[in-house]
Amino acid sequence: MDNDTDFFVKYNEGTDSVRTTITHDMANEEDILKDDLRYYFMNPCDKYRARRQIPWKLGVQILKIIMITTQLVLFGLNNQLVVSYKEENALAFKNLFLKGYSGVDESDYCVAVYSQEDFYDHLFYVFDQYRQLKNLTVGPVGYAEDDSKLVPLVICKEHYKRGTVEPSDEFYDIDAQIERVCLSLDPTSLDSWKTNNESFFVLDFYRLIGVTISFQLKGINLQTVRSLELPDCYTFFLTITFDNHSHSGKIKILLEIDAISSACKNWKISGTAQKNTHYLLVFDGFVILVCLTSAVLCTRSIVLAVKLLQRFSTFFHVHYKRKVCKADQKEFFNGWYILIIISDIMAIVGSILKMEIQSKSLTSYDVCSIFLGTSTLMVWVGVIRYLGYFQKYNVLILTMKAAFPKVLRFCCCAGMIYLGYTFCGWIVLGPYHEKFEGLSRVAECLFSLVNGDDMFATFAQFQEMSVLVWVFSRVYLYSFISLFIYMVLSLFIALITDAYETIKNYQKTGFPVTDLQKFLKDHKDFPCSEDSRELERDCLFLCCCRRPPKDDDILLIS
Repeated sequence: MDNDTDFFVKYNEGTDSVRTTITHDMANEEDILKDDLRYYFMNPCDKYRARRQIPWKLGVQILKIIMITTQLVLFGLNNQLVVSYKEENALAFKNLFLKGYSGVDESDYCVAVYSQEDFYDHLFYVFDQYRQLKNLTVGPVGYAEDDSKLVPLVICKEHYKRGTVEPSDEFYDIDAQIERVCLSLDPTSLDSWKTNNESFFVLDFYRLIGVTISFQLKGINLQTVRSLELPDCYTFFLTITFDNHSHSGKIKILLEIDAISSACKNWKISGTAQKNTHYLLVFDGFVILVCLTSAVLCTRSIVLAVKLLQRFSTFFHVHYKRKVCKADQKEFFNGWYILIIISDIMAIVGSILKMEIQSKSLTSYDVCSIFLGTSTLMVWVGVIRYLGYFQKYNVLILTMKAAFPKVLRFCCCAGMIYLGYTFCGWIVLGPYHEKFEGLSRVAECLFSLVNGDDMFATFAQFQEMSVLVWVFSRVYLYSFISLFIYMVLSLFIALITDAYETIKNYQKTGFPVTDLQKFLKDHKDFPCSEDSRELERDCLFLCCCRRPPKDDDILLIS
């Protein structure tokens, strides 16, 4: 700005020749600025035609899409093997250690017993199966060891410290203090252990709160050899709980499994698995290099855009005594570059985690999946940017940008009503319907109802409830469905439709012209009118992809 001020001082105080020179320099500066602005808003093909500059960013993005998608597919196939291994082992352990397991869990338990005899049968069945594990299982599973010693099975019981209950006399005397007693078991000494601890299994069921059996097993996931990857070793932490908290005459038996994978200490493998692991590590390293290149190119573009905006703002303020409106400023800030940089960072982190998993230094499959999956999502969404250069393909982008502010405000208002129905359904209908047992489940159920899913089943499960709850459930469900499907959802669609129609009209008649477009078309008048302020307010989200009228060959797309 100081340079431009000096121009005016010299212009006012100088001779005619000096003024002519200054005017000529200012005209050159304006022409250079216009050329730079036009070049900045060109698409990659036009930039190549104008200056024969190879579109490196476009090429890197195409290469990155191919590589990241390939990387994700390879990791996803391997992750599926890991997940299936854990799930199938969980099912195998339930069939091994739970007597009478049907293969299907209830909502909060696996098996239930109703008599003392069944309780002891199921309890000692776990011990017998644990002792005979090596002769029973068909998988590569064994006892866990710690310093060459078997990790023992631990059984704990919880009960009230003291109590007397006489239901026929409606009498009880309970000391609510809870005691916990535990024993450990070596699988090789089961018979003598049971004999020496008979008193431990003499239970007062009216005082009993629960019995917990915990033990550890080791396993090896050999199926990953098929995917040319070294097998992982797993430690399974199993907990079998006999739950009698409710004291309702029904003791629930639940088996919980936590699996932790690690690199096997002693292993030997022949074939191509180890060799292919090295190839995958090299491929992941190349992905990181491509993502770094992409992030550097996008960061460079952002820096150049900021500098160009500063030049334009200074020139506009000095020559036209006006500030660049926010709508025009938004033209220089390309949100797609921010999205690409974020996806690059997530892809780099995910690739590093994947390399650590491949080398058996880490086992964070879930964390790695989140990074790789999110980065791939953002990369593919970023492809829309290049489709936006074509008028027939950028309708989706323009409609989303135009409708987003109104839709966001509308969702905030509708969300308050939705939360009200969520809390109401949870507290009133939760005890009587499995879909309303928790806040998250209520929200999911209501969202399904809004989309017309599973309506009859939701209504039908209230048939056997009390009359008061049944009447309330009908009022609750009918009012929610009527309000959200016939009113809220219809208004939501109307907002998007209105934005779409506005964009279609603009594409036919031309978008409102901003100060930046007027400057590039050599307009010298820049009135500060209500129209310009209206344009800045209403078209703020259209500027990034706004197309000028048909008689203009300048395309402004961020």
